[in-house]
Amino acid sequence: MRLIAAALLIAAASPALAQPADPIGALLQQQQTQPARSAADLEEPDTAAEPAAAPEPEIAIPAAPVPYAPPAPRLTEPVFVDQTGKNPDAPPSVRDLAYESRLRASFASAQSFQGPLDGAWTLTAADGAGLYAFKLVDRSGGTLEGAWRDLRRPGALGASGFVDEIRRDGGRLTLRFGEASANFSGGYGDRWSGELVEGGQRRTVTLVKAPPQP
Repeated sequence: MRLIAAALLIAAASPALAQPADPIGALLQQQQTQPARSAADLEEPDTAAEPAAAPEPEIAIPAAPVPYAPPAPRLTEPVFVDQTGKNPDAPPSVRDLAYESRLRASFASAQSFQGPLDGAWTLTAADGAGLYAFKLVDRSGGTLEGAWRDLRRPGALGASGFVDEIRRDGGRLTLRFGEASANFSGGYGDRWSGELVEGGQRRTVTLVKAPPQP
C-alpha cells in the first residue's frame, strides 16, 4: 500500500515529465500550422548570399577587310582579241601625243644640223648579203667620223673598230677601215654604188643607209 501511494504522489508532483498520448498526431498538427511555401519560392535560389556577377566585356567587331587589287601589269607586247587575262593599253592621252610630237620635232631639228652621211649604213654584196655595218657622224662643219663592224664575224676579235678615213669629194666617197677599203661613185640619196677591196680581192658592193629611228 505504501508503494502505490508513493507512485501517485510522484506522478502528481511532476506533470511536465509526462509524455503525450499521441506524439505522431502532435507532429502533423505542427506542420499544418506553418505557412505554406509556393512553388516559385521552392524553385528560386537564394541569391542574396551570392557575389554580384562581373559585367561581360564588350567585343569590338573588326571592320570588313578591303580586297587586294594587284597593280595592272605593264605590257611588253601587243595584246590580241582572242587572248584572255590581259587588258590592252588605253589610247594615248593628249599629254602623251604632245610629248611624242615634241620628241619628233627635237629629232628633226637635230637632224637638220647634220650632213647626209650621218646615220647607220650597211655595206652589201651584189647578191644582197650583208658584209659590214657602219655608224657615221656627219657634222655640219664637214667633220666625218665613224665606226664599223663585220657582219660575218659577230663578236670575233678584230671584227669591229673605228673608221680610219672618211673622204668625200663631190660625188665620190672613200672609206678606209681595218684591212679593207671601199670606193664609191655616183651616189644618190641614201644609196652609193662602188667597189670593196678586201684581202687583195675586189667586189662590187652597195652602201645603203638605214631609215632613221625616231
